[in-house]
Amino acid sequence: MTKRPDKEEPIHCNILVKAPAVASQLLADSSGLPKERIKHAMLKGAVWLKRPGSKERRLRKAKFKLKTDDFIQLFYNADVLSQTPPEPTRIAENEEYSVWFKPPWLLSQGTRYGDHCSLLRLAQKSASDVDFKLIHRLDREASGLMVLAHNRNAAMLLSKLFQEDRIEKRYFAEVNGHPEIPEKGLFLNSEIDGKSASTEILRGYPGKTDGNTILDIRLHTGRLHQIRKHLADFGHPVIGDSKYGERQRGYYELHLCAWKIHFLSPFTQETVTYQAPLEMRPSFLKDTIATT
Repeated sequence: MTKRPDKEEPIHCNILVKAPAVASQLLADSSGLPKERIKHAMLKGAVWLKRPGSKERRLRKAKFKLKTDDFIQLFYNADVLSQTPPEPTRIAENEEYSVWFKPPWLLSQGTRYGDHCSLLRLAQKSASDVDFKLIHRLDREASGLMVLAHNRNAAMLLSKLFQEDRIEKRYFAEVNGHPEIPEKGLFLNSEIDGKSASTEILRGYPGKTDGNTILDIRLHTGRLHQIRKHLADFGHPVIGDSKYGERQRGYYELHLCAWKIHFLSPFTQETVTYQAPLEMRPSFLKDTIATT
């Protein structure tokens, strides 16, 4: 039997530049990593630059010339950098924004350790002339629709709609059991991290198995893991959610999908509706709510 090699430990370097230097060479000297690995990490967004008087940003150019008093950081994790992202799909586009379907296991945005597995980065690579802006998030484990703004003004206007609950965000979540949902719907309003949070369950549908229910949910606020936390507190955690429930045998994906976005466009003053294409929806929805 071949012995499995020990897992490579992450490397984190903080460097205050004392004299002008080339970024990749300075990082290689400081970390002990080969320069090719440094270049690879830089391309995937694992290196950060803070220049006096400027905003911190990712640094991707290996030959970038650093100046005295620049502050550069490397967040190197071989496991993260070796990951291959699933591909998102752009389902609608206009001048001010685009709508994307994010598959499960794709990040909304990157982390300190890289952004190559994020929707925002993949969108940027698909159209280098567009300044994509992230205005809301979707859990890495979840799938569904996301809106990306194409410029700063569009981001400001769309963010305002999200903040004022003027964008209708609908989700399907499959849960174990059969929660009782009144005809008028049900609100879950417990605070999350000390902040108000409101999740509206509109109705329930039969799940793929007799013991499950698919809930049609409208999200009124956007707290971290809000739907998952509220449903777990309600006694019906989302299937496949090992963080707030119990991962059930046979379920390996989070059964949560952002299936619909509806709003009055601040750019055209027309009402727009986007739905996740049927063929892209996760397996827990197929053959159950195929016509919605």
